[in-house]
Amino acid sequence: MTERRQLLRDLPVFEGDPPAVGPAETPDDPVELSTAWPLPGAAPDADAVREAVEAGQARLRALLPGLTDTAIREPSALPGWSRAHVLAHIEGIGLAMARQARYALRGESIDPYDGGRPARAAAIEAGARRDAAALRAAVAQALAEASAAWAAVGPDDWSRPVRYRDGALRGALLAWWRELTIHTSDARLGPGPQQWPPELCHHLLDHLAPRAPEGVRLVLEPVDVPAAVRRYGPADAPVVTVRGPLTALAAWLAGRTPHTRLGCERAGTAGPLPELGPWP
Repeated sequence: MTERRQLLRDLPVFEGDPPAVGPAETPDDPVELSTAWPLPGAAPDADAVREAVEAGQARLRALLPGLTDTAIREPSALPGWSRAHVLAHIEGIGLAMARQARYALRGESIDPYDGGRPARAAAIEAGARRDAAALRAAVAQALAEASAAWAAVGPDDWSRPVRYRDGALRGALLAWWRELTIHTSDARLGPGPQQWPPELCHHLLDHLAPRAPEGVRLVLEPVDVPAAVRRYGPADAPVVTVRGPLTALAAWLAGRTPHTRLGCERAGTAGPLPELGPWP
């Protein structure tokens, strides 16, 4: 139970086997971004994110009918959690972010979860004990509410304040995008990190910048998107360069195991990947 409680505190972080390290593998084709998306480092367009979220919701919704009682008890990619735990979390975070939208459009604010993190943890544990039929129905209902809530947001509403991180409604949508895509992969359903869209990967490299280790100049070099190099930390600090495909770099920074080997150099010498900080 101690390990389970730690996982609940650091939910998005994958703490399994360390990623493979070695010469970076270069994909055959360079990544291309849709013209609807800005350059890396710029804020994603909220309407484009909403379209991506709706596509992700539809993808997960289509996978739900195949989930059996046996399948939901199988391990997920998160240590100590079954697939049912991850799906229960997707249900909860989907409803939590949807109600941020509902309340914001009324000019009101509300906490994402009644009862805070302890209540969230208890709801995940309780939800994971349901049978497959009940879990499928609950997740489908949450996805339907999320679709309806976000569809109601107009172009002038994205700056409305929300309680989530004391930010704007746009931030709540981005959080749902991250949670939906990453945890669908964690549940071992649908696309894995190697198929995450490049737009999400660029967003993750920006959002997760606080995870960069202290005391070094971390340089991430996507070998398939040469113009999208990220640099974190003081310019005069020792340089640690990590190279690999964009999706693998995003997976590593998100605490997931990359699908391919990443190259890492310190002062021109190959070395292990640096330890990352906590999820922001």
